[in-house]
Amino acid sequence: MSNVALYLAAVLIWGSTWLVIKFQLGTVPAIVSVAWRFALASLILLLYAGGLRRPVHFALRHHPWIALQGILMFGLNYIGVYLAEQSLVSGLVAVVFSLTVFGNAIGMRVCFGTPIRASAFPAAMLGVTGVALIFGRELLSMRTAGAKELQGLLTAVAATVFASLGNMVAMRNYRQGLPIIQLNAWSMLYGALFVLVVALALREPLAFEPSFSYVASLLYLALFGSALAFGAYVTLMVRIGPDRAAYTAVAIPIVALLLSTLFEGLRWHIETVTGVMACVGGTALALRRRAA
Repeated sequence: MSNVALYLAAVLIWGSTWLVIKFQLGTVPAIVSVAWRFALASLILLLYAGGLRRPVHFALRHHPWIALQGILMFGLNYIGVYLAEQSLVSGLVAVVFSLTVFGNAIGMRVCFGTPIRASAFPAAMLGVTGVALIFGRELLSMRTAGAKELQGLLTAVAATVFASLGNMVAMRNYRQGLPIIQLNAWSMLYGALFVLVVALALREPLAFEPSFSYVASLLYLALFGSALAFGAYVTLMVRIGPDRAAYTAVAIPIVALLLSTLFEGLRWHIETVTGVMACVGGTALALRRRAA
């Protein structure tokens, strides 16, 4: 797949998961649903790799790093997002998570010595501002911020940091020659096990809802939202760098906005249009080809 196709695949799939995740909320605790999601995604990828007769075993020395990738990307990251959304409006969580464009650029500089491009921070500021404008009315609805909201904000920031650190570990693992499909499969398995341990520590019931809506949404999130989308994202990250691949976080709210307009009757305002234009402009600036 071309870089454009990989970018669109990740953005379109993750943009749609905002709606699909709603079918996961109910009798099953959110954290437990995350564990089921990544456990199933790991199984799908392992079966796929086995069907292609690709080796699924790694040397023991690689597993601590693979486990670290899983704990950061699929464990702490997702736990933080789900916990933050319990005390914050989803728009604020989206704005905070879009800050990965800064985190990944700084992470690549610190961890791998990759120079920060001149257009990186202007593009990031434009993109994050666009996300804030898209959710402007939702953010303004938070007239006051108490201790619960502050705790949620700090949790969202921590989740964003974990996501960026996970991206750095994923880059390190790929540079060790680990193939992406099998790498994602094992890291998702480690992430699922970590989330499961956290759920048990929090005394969450290991429930499962056999309804059609829950099972169908779980399958979608595991196959498309995890196995395929993360495969596209990590491949894109390897090709163009985590700093530029992170702009998926800026474009995802646009897809979610369009789907909400179609299925939930969302009404657009001037700040919505302005925000979308800023997101598109920031992404275009970030992803443009380097001058020859």
